[in-house]
Amino acid sequence: MFLLRTDAATRFHDTRERWPHCVMFIGLLLTAFGSAYYHLAPDNARLVWDRLPMTITFMSLMAAVIAERVNVRLGLYLLLPLVAIGISSVFVWYASELRGAGDLRFYGFIQAWGIVILPLSIWLSPARYTRGKDLLGAVSFYALAKILESLDSQIFALGHIVGGHALKHLAAAMSGYWILRMLQKRKLVETR
Repeated sequence: MFLLRTDAATRFHDTRERWPHCVMFIGLLLTAFGSAYYHLAPDNARLVWDRLPMTITFMSLMAAVIAERVNVRLGLYLLLPLVAIGISSVFVWYASELRGAGDLRFYGFIQAWGIVILPLSIWLSPARYTRGKDLLGAVSFYALAKILESLDSQIFALGHIVGGHALKHLAAAMSGYWILRMLQKRKLVETR
């Protein structure tokens, strides 16, 4: 893994900043398996295993942004609580499904929070690295994924080749790739 190589440590002001990114990429990898498991026989019990790793990915990215833009210790301190909050949002949704309510508000808030917080952090917090605006690219790809998912049947109706849900997976993967690309290309900002 790129982040664990010794030369990757030179891409971070503080080598501890890479740990939230490692958790994020583990979450992204687990999302592939969770999504495959869900799509083999879609139901709410399997959807839990699709959504759990996604929340690990979102929340650890939040911790990474806090570590890099606000304070390393704070970002590391918040990593586990943020991941736990994300995981709990999935279990709150699933418990509501078991009661017949299907309440996605908390889970939806967790996803929407990231789409709002990342651009705000770029605007409000000074960057220690170049390529900080690549986070906007990652957020844009993820927002595109959500739009494609919501237009699944309409997109499929256009040519009966591919639906919005399949394209959602590609756009979401691009979001993860964009973060990896950012980490590989960025450099420390020169301080004066």
